[in-house]
Amino acid sequence: MGRGGGRGPAQLRFRALVDFLAQTVQRLPDARIQDRVRVSLRDSYLSAFALFYLQDPSVLEFQRRFEDQVQANNLRNVFGITTLPSDTRLRELLDAPEAAFLNAVFLEFLRRMQRSKQLERYRFLDEGYLLTLDGSEYFASQKLHCAQCLKRKKSDGTVEYYHQILQPALVHPDLRQVLPLAPQFLSQRYATGKQDSETNAAKRLIKELRHQHRQLSAIVVGDSLYSTTPFITEVQAQRFSFLLVAKPDDHKSLFEDIEGLRRGGGLSKLQRTTAKGKRFLYEWTNEVALGADPKSPLVNFVQLSIIDEKGKVSFRCSWVTDLSLEEATVEKVVRAARARWKIENEGFNTLKNHGYHLEHNFGHGSQYLAETFFLLNLLAYFVHQIQELVDELYQKARAGFSARIEFWNVIRASFRIMLFSSWDQALTRITGPPLPAFPESPAQT
Repeated sequence: MGRGGGRGPAQLRFRALVDFLAQTVQRLPDARIQDRVRVSLRDSYLSAFALFYLQDPSVLEFQRRFEDQVQANNLRNVFGITTLPSDTRLRELLDAPEAAFLNAVFLEFLRRMQRSKQLERYRFLDEGYLLTLDGSEYFASQKLHCAQCLKRKKSDGTVEYYHQILQPALVHPDLRQVLPLAPQFLSQRYATGKQDSETNAAKRLIKELRHQHRQLSAIVVGDSLYSTTPFITEVQAQRFSFLLVAKPDDHKSLFEDIEGLRRGGGLSKLQRTTAKGKRFLYEWTNEVALGADPKSPLVNFVQLSIIDEKGKVSFRCSWVTDLSLEEATVEKVVRAARARWKIENEGFNTLKNHGYHLEHNFGHGSQYLAETFFLLNLLAYFVHQIQELVDELYQKARAGFSARIEFWNVIRASFRIMLFSSWDQALTRITGPPLPAFPESPAQT
């Protein structure tokens, strides 16, 4: 698809992405008597998406603001919404359909990135893309709960209900934007005698990713929770590579072997010193057993120690991988491993603290509402990330504000007082609002 003056590929423009979301929702079966339907499922899902896209902190305030005629017209023109549901009706309509159908939207957005060659920007190592995994809790309550909630007993004997997800994302050390894939929910529906766990969710996720992306070359990047024989075996069975944190407390046999190699001079080493005297010490070896069990896989081990000018170790971390380690590649592999923190800093931190209100309870419901709201919020974030990457008009508008929250405050205020024919026009007005036409001053006599 053509780029069209720096706006990015046509299939990745705002309205094209929103239209695909609408088309996906329209395929949902609706058991209601259609002659009596006042608010369609399409309008309901697009309304919730608009709520998150515009960074509104409250469903009720969002609904009240758009009762105004100018703002209602903006919803229609920008998002294609015909009828805005009340906050109560919105929650009712989004609670019943299982949220997993929205996974198809994540898949299509990524495929569009791939078809337009934008995804190539994320390739970092010869072995493929960096696929980070990270778990996060986004809801907890001792009162509200639904059919999907996990639960735990606290020290005082009370029961707390909560939601947790495992979030995959594609990252690149040199790119600020994080591309989220469909998350894997930890849920009671996956419980088999005991509660669902993050490692089980990770195994499900790896299988689904390979099923969806038959030829995808990727390196799974994760923390020490995943550097186990069962998970590594599953990763390799699905034809992915791995680059996982290894901690001494979790891998005592491995670190005993590493210490023996260190004493005997069996570790390869590379040291870099910065202009300010900070030293980066890389130590590595190939083909060492992950654990003491004879069935433990052979892995390659690398450790980075950062030593300040006073000789104090300010940072140390170790990883296991199936990527070959040598002097020419070890620094790049470690850069890839440290990119895992992007999903925390640029991903969850942004979602929780910079406008997306991830941990706010927009509505819990009794079936799938909490999951649906989470997915629509994440899709809004995904669209923002795509626009930041490819759309120069969006980039120019966003660059006029130092803080993300300030940018969206202005967008919401503009929706209140100006009528837009499209999202592009809204960005154009924000970037360069028209000058007022003041009448000429009367001639002085």
